Amino acid sequence: MSTATLDKNDSAGPVDSAENSASHLITLTLRIRRFNPEVSEDAQWQDFTLKIDPKDRVLDALHQIKWEQDGTLTFRRSCAHGICGSDAMRINGRNRLACKTLLKDINPEKPITVEPIKGLTVLKDLVVDMEPFFQAYRDVMPFLITNGNEPTRERYQSAADRERFDDTTKCILCAACTSSCPVFWNDGQYFGPAAIVNAHRFIFDSRDEGGEQRLEILNDRDGVWRCRTTFNCTDACPRGIEVTKAIQEVKRALITRRF
Repeated sequence: MSTATLDKNDSAGPVDSAENSASHLITLTLRIRRFNPEVSEDAQWQDFTLKIDPKDRVLDALHQIKWEQDGTLTFRRSCAHGICGSDAMRINGRNRLACKTLLKDINPEKPITVEPIKGLTVLKDLVVDMEPFFQAYRDVMPFLITNGNEPTRERYQSAADRERFDDTTKCILCAACTSSCPVFWNDGQYFGPAAIVNAHRFIFDSRDEGGEQRLEILNDRDGVWRCRTTFNCTDACPRGIEVTKAIQEVKRALITRRF
């Protein structure tokens, strides 16, 4: 019986395969704004160099750094699919979700800057204090308000009535719009675009009866009139919501009391 032998070329196969699998990787630099209040009161930039697939996302690069280079790097993430809104951050000067931003789309030939979103207190590295943001959200009463007895069947709504506020149901509370707003940067008391968007979602819901209450809340000095219509919020929204349009519709409803 003959014995099988490996040809010289066959023995080199796995090595060649490994080399081919790494051939698509690129070397890039992530320049991350680091801040640790236990170490220093000042933030500083730190460069990390890594080999990675250009089709990977910024979140993948952050994971690689944390798992392989510096376990102290701190950032938020959860679903990694653009639904939870946890990983909003400034990437190359623009608010984006790290899990939706491909490295190849932001010029990986130059250092990619990553820093926390603006207008909220930085707790550590890329993590900010979201409580002021969520307090504004709670203040606009983002829930259905009805009067009378509890219905015995579901509250029906036509497709046309639903379409009236459909766009603003897409908000994932990532704070990308609010933290891109110059008014919010200068005055954290401003409700901000996200809170107004979520108020819009119920103000124009035909089943809701709390529209007047919400409009009065947004008529406050820190409410909807602080908007300067710069469109930063619309540009920053990772869900494509027409934020500025929604804010204008709330302003119009305040003037006409028609919604």
